[in-house]
Amino acid sequence: MAEVILMPRLSDTMTEGVIAAWHKNVGDTVKKGDLLAEIETDKATMELESYQDGVLLHIGTPRGGKLQVNDLLAIFGKQGEDISALIAQNSGGAATAPAAAPAAATPAAPAAASTSTIDVSEMEEVVLMPRLSDTMTEGVIAGWHKKVGDTVKKGEVLADIETDKATMELESYKDGILLYQGAKAGEKILVNELLCIIGKDGLDINAIVAAVKGGATAAAPAATSAAPTQASTPAATAAPANTAVVNDGRIFASPLAKKIAQEKGIDLKYVKGTGENGRITRADLDNYTPGTASTASASAAPVFVPSGTVSFVDTPVSQMRKVIAKRLSESLFTAPHFYLTMKINMDAAIKARTLLNENATTKISFNDMIVKATALSLKQHPKVNSSWMGDFIRENHHVNIGIAVAVDEGLLVPVLRFADGLSLSQISGSVKEFAKKAKDKKLQPADWEGSTFTISNLGMFGIDQFTAIINPPDACILAVGGIAQEPVVKNGQIVPGNVMNVTLSCDHRVVDGATGAAFLQTLKSLLEEPLRMLA
Repeated sequence: MAEVILMPRLSDTMTEGVIAAWHKNVGDTVKKGDLLAEIETDKATMELESYQDGVLLHIGTPRGGKLQVNDLLAIFGKQGEDISALIAQNSGGAATAPAAAPAAATPAAPAAASTSTIDVSEMEEVVLMPRLSDTMTEGVIAGWHKKVGDTVKKGEVLADIETDKATMELESYKDGILLYQGAKAGEKILVNELLCIIGKDGLDINAIVAAVKGGATAAAPAATSAAPTQASTPAATAAPANTAVVNDGRIFASPLAKKIAQEKGIDLKYVKGTGENGRITRADLDNYTPGTASTASASAAPVFVPSGTVSFVDTPVSQMRKVIAKRLSESLFTAPHFYLTMKINMDAAIKARTLLNENATTKISFNDMIVKATALSLKQHPKVNSSWMGDFIRENHHVNIGIAVAVDEGLLVPVLRFADGLSLSQISGSVKEFAKKAKDKKLQPADWEGSTFTISNLGMFGIDQFTAIINPPDACILAVGGIAQEPVVKNGQIVPGNVMNVTLSCDHRVVDGATGAAFLQTLKSLLEEPLRMLA
């Protein structure tokens, strides 16, 4: 008798799982202990082993598809067994298309596939947009490494996908010919929508595209595999008319900008960069018009506008900026914020840092000292190191500090794990590495997940004091201002002192005022007597 397998809960916070890969196909014989699939949870990608023997008769969703915990994952049974009732029972009655699963294992199925309903869940040729980060809802094709008609081997890079947090390489999980691309470079695809089709030459692409898109007709993009569509790439390598050269010699540009420029035929020597040290970014290329200066440079260089003329620049919202806007809006309007500010005398910290850096190979920054002091303070005040989980509050005993890093498109928060156990030199090295990876868009999902507390430091930009929005599910975030000389009282005398303002933003659902104040007092004592955190 056929048996239903439901999506298991593979972590304590898991509510849904994404199929990272199927290791068995419909019609395969499976033995107990065989690797059935890889499931991407909210914390890791985990292997799922079969706990029974049988034939795999049905899969609930193809690779890249998402299932809620306890949704239909698979059905095992005997070859040819009727499972339509089980599918209907576990799919809300929608048994029409999936019911064709047993027939797919018979030799006659391929002949009918192009003329009747196609169950794309059983087609290895169909590649859907995967979820490459915990907050990703859509991806932008930063660039294709393969063209339609190219032979693709398992493990080769298919495309660069820009998510809300990084640009990541997507590798092919099978051999074949790239027959179809779901979007061109620069275009957007939602998670689980059709990304591409990889198969054998002669496959009926139109029928597959129509089935994936719910019966929509496959238009021009589903051209034959021998004719890659390159009409969107202008051969504009020649100098545009009336365009001044703005980059002589070596041109500084992000890897993504170089790739987009190559695909669009844009000569980077005519593009004004608005990034750090004039570095050309994707935004500069998005706003570049041949024959004019890059519109994105308007913020970096003055633009002459006649008096009385309405003038403005529209900049497309990047994936990262969209998610930043969504998450921080939800945080600010959902979590009741309150703020606690404290002045910290940094005279002793300045002296300690000077001594530490005299013969050190790894230079220690004030930010490194703040991270260390914060980590030790969180161990003493675990309520500040807590997370709001909706129905309960999680008090974290480990200290994972998110370090806010500014990049061209917004803000990334890589996570320094178990920060309380790291030395100052280890913290310094890790923070520098994270900052470089963030600016180069090389951070991976594991780098930004799992924070229990966040630090945002704008002191190096000359900011004296500010308030920050909490990074959910953290309960608090520390906003750090710059060090400035102010009059302070020592031994009854007014003397100049080096003072730093810090502001703790607290989620009042988790942290009360007295709790937050006690945390800041501990932080202050450690920074004003830094030898205590080196012991």
